[in-house]
Amino acid sequence: MVKSALIAGLCVFANPAEACRLALVLAIDVSSSVDATEDQQQRAGLAAALVAPDVQIAFLSNPDPVALFVFEWSGRYNQDEIAPWTLIRSPNDLLNAAETILASERNHDDFPTAMGYALGHAAIQLQQMPQCLFRTIDVAGDGINNEGFGPAAAYSAFPFDGVTVNGLVIASTDDTTSGPLFFYQSQVIRGPGAFVEIAQGFDDYEDAMRRKLIREVTPQVIGSNFSSTGQSE
Repeated sequence: MVKSALIAGLCVFANPAEACRLALVLAIDVSSSVDATEDQQQRAGLAAALVAPDVQIAFLSNPDPVALFVFEWSGRYNQDEIAPWTLIRSPNDLLNAAETILASERNHDDFPTAMGYALGHAAIQLQQMPQCLFRTIDVAGDGINNEGFGPAAAYSAFPFDGVTVNGLVIASTDDTTSGPLFFYQSQVIRGPGAFVEIAQGFDDYEDAMRRKLIREVTPQVIGSNFSSTGQSE
């Protein structure tokens, strides 16, 4: 039931399957808790992180490329592509992806946070890159699930075998056991080595995204053992 409800609202893109070391899906929160300025900070921060020198080194440190896909999410049926599947083989590929993200515009601004639907959408997108050695979903957001089914139901209903789910939380000063950081740590991250990266507000989004991308795409880091709080053990 959960799966059929989401598929009805999704558009599955047909992309060529090509060998790669990592298929990485970035899911960006544009729910109503994110205002217009914060949305622009996310897009500009992600674009800047992708072309940062240390991130480029991490992406290109292995001859086998990373496949990158970016989408925005909010309500049950509000998942929209920002950047299509792209094999990152050169700095120019990262620049093109960054320019696409920077030029993108938000499709919705008045829907709640349906994270289970976002995770299901991401899992379906990963099916378009079946030849990648590793598969990772990164969910970024500033809140907890408040519409529809949650992460646990998504993990039961959709193809998540072998998929790692990381999180980037935009934390607030009043984050508690009922806040987004605890929610991401206890309910969202999934798989060996999964972690939560923390942005101390939207002003810190670029730096947090840069740190997260380096950990995710550097070949020798992918299989390392990390704690769920974003600290290496």
